[in-house]
Amino acid sequence: MDWNDFDAALFDLDGVITPTAEVHMRAWRQMFSEYFLARGVSDPYADSDYFGHLDGKPRYEGVRSLLKARGITLPDGSPADDPSTETVCGLGNRKNALFSILLKTEGVVAYPGSVKLVEALRERGTRLAIVSSSANAPEVLEAAGLSGDFEIVVDGSVARDKKLAGKPAPDTFLYAAAELGVTRERAVVLEDAVSGVEAGHAGDFGLVVGVNRGAGEAELTMAGADIVVDDLAELL
Repeated sequence: MDWNDFDAALFDLDGVITPTAEVHMRAWRQMFSEYFLARGVSDPYADSDYFGHLDGKPRYEGVRSLLKARGITLPDGSPADDPSTETVCGLGNRKNALFSILLKTEGVVAYPGSVKLVEALRERGTRLAIVSSSANAPEVLEAAGLSGDFEIVVDGSVARDKKLAGKPAPDTFLYAAAELGVTRERAVVLEDAVSGVEAGHAGDFGLVVGVNRGAGEAELTMAGADIVVDDLAELL
């Protein structure tokens, strides 16, 4: 690809810039494994559940998706629900509490190839944004020492406040491009999740880059990725 064809790069965070997708995976695994066991669900949590129902989606939407797959219906509750509450929001908050503990105890180091690309794009004047479904994005960026590298951060909290539909809808990416003052045709979306790639494709952006961190090259391509890489340094 030729970066001269584009004015902005819209990065997902978890799994694209930082390996925090692995931390999210562990938090989801622990939360749902414990919940399914306590509820007597015969079909235990599997890593395929993460990629099929949770990866890249807003937290509560992911909870709804996986519960539906197991034939479980819970009231939505409120985002203010205590993590012990058996509601969609309560389970989502329980996972978020586990994620925060793991982030603080283990820390996070950004992918070297991603850091190289971000530094190169900043040097050439490309506008940079983070577009993440997670409400933890500022916390993760700070832990990785990248807080000052992106002009704007559109995370789960911004999406909620602005009433933006989450991925696979393109709304958060479109909002980020508008905030940067860049047209969709001149913006690149970089995503590791199938739902995120679908969002970039639905938004008709200039280029959608799939980053294969486990979702699979074929799956990302089918979701609408124009190119798929294993490391962002390949785009230098």
